[in-house]
Amino acid sequence: MPNGARMSAEHPQPRFVLMRPQMGENIGAAARAMWNFGLDHMRVIAPRDGWPNASASAMASGAGRLLDEAVPCADLDAAVGDCSWVVATTARPRELNKPVLSPEAAMQEAAARIAGGEKVAVLFGPERAGLENEDVARANAIMTVPVNPAFPSLNLAQCVLLAAYEWRRATQAVVARVEAPDESGWASAQEIEHLAGHYEARLDEAGLFYPEDKAAQMKLGLRNLWSRLALTSSDVRLLHGILRQMVRWKERG
Repeated sequence: MPNGARMSAEHPQPRFVLMRPQMGENIGAAARAMWNFGLDHMRVIAPRDGWPNASASAMASGAGRLLDEAVPCADLDAAVGDCSWVVATTARPRELNKPVLSPEAAMQEAAARIAGGEKVAVLFGPERAGLENEDVARANAIMTVPVNPAFPSLNLAQCVLLAAYEWRRATQAVVARVEAPDESGWASAQEIEHLAGHYEARLDEAGLFYPEDKAAQMKLGLRNLWSRLALTSSDVRLLHGILRQMVRWKERG
């Protein structure tokens, strides 16, 4: 059994099948894209420039092991014959009656099927014209990327990258936003209150809170501003320092 098959048994995942790829560089770039998102099960059907391919290995820099373990196949039967669900990637409209899925929906279904014990393959066509109708006819569904209809052609590696990214999203939690403080950590409520008091006192001396009947509301607005800011302890120290220096500069004048 190839090493790649053993790895996929330990980490269930779809196999990415490159159908008649033309340029070794694109195969290598596809390998890098797969490995970026933790995928390592590649099958290559009838590459134009033969296999193994030196250009693919050079382009795969850092993901060469994936190419070493890629399974060369003579035809589609050899590549996906044992799969129960195959999704074909294509941007061209087809007259075939099949479900058409976005990359997100396709990889979500792939993840669900694999979790249920099925074998799944994602089929990618050659660079020049994509998959033939005869290839797509063998698939259970079509995956189409919502691209500019006036320029729908995607590079092979780009398409692989999109599918691999959506696989990652379908199988692992993706944090939408991270706000990490620096080494000083987030400022405490006490630090923010001290900063607010410092600025309020100095701005009051400068005559900012005028007229008097609006002073209370202006001070409240300033306090609310400080509480909305995501400040670290070092930010607070810097803001204190800025205000002190401005006061010294004014006093020297």
